[in-house]
Amino acid sequence: MKIIGISGSLRKGSFNTALLREMSRLVPDGVELRVETVHGIPLYDGDAEDATGVPLVVEKLKQAFAEADGLILATPEYNSSIPGVFKNAIDWMSRPPARTQIAFWNKPVGLIGATPGVFGTNLSQSAWLPVLHSLGTRPWFGGRIQFPRAGQSIDAAGTVTDEALRDQLRLYIKGFTDFIRATSGK
Repeated sequence: MKIIGISGSLRKGSFNTALLREMSRLVPDGVELRVETVHGIPLYDGDAEDATGVPLVVEKLKQAFAEADGLILATPEYNSSIPGVFKNAIDWMSRPPARTQIAFWNKPVGLIGATPGVFGTNLSQSAWLPVLHSLGTRPWFGGRIQFPRAGQSIDAAGTVTDEALRDQLRLYIKGFTDFIRATSGK
């Protein structure tokens, strides 16, 4: 089973990228979690799309999504919502509309998130739900990671230092892979 995890942060020391990296070490046997990035994706511009098409970096990421059995979106929370850079990447991957199904249609999707703030990423994760619905995905609601005060459990090198968080990540990825297996026969 192949899962793509993508972090919605460009920050080198991203807590969300750290969650995905740690989760990739905790996957059940027979599962690969590959961590991808939104780095290098330009701002969406319909005129640029008309002139030169979808950028190669977007096409490669879209292909990785298409080949995956499931997706995990690791979302920061900026101003109580979705980070613009993350939404922009997903918007680009939905282009052109006739090819949206390639990357998203009926794809199992999990949402996780970490933030240095005290409230976690509940609002950002909730803001993703209409987007995921619009794309035709199958969100998994069996587990939640909306991790607050991430700087206390993830060090400057991006290492998860909190065993309780590690256990949450392990349970989450197991539940998500069980969901994929149960709904797709993988």
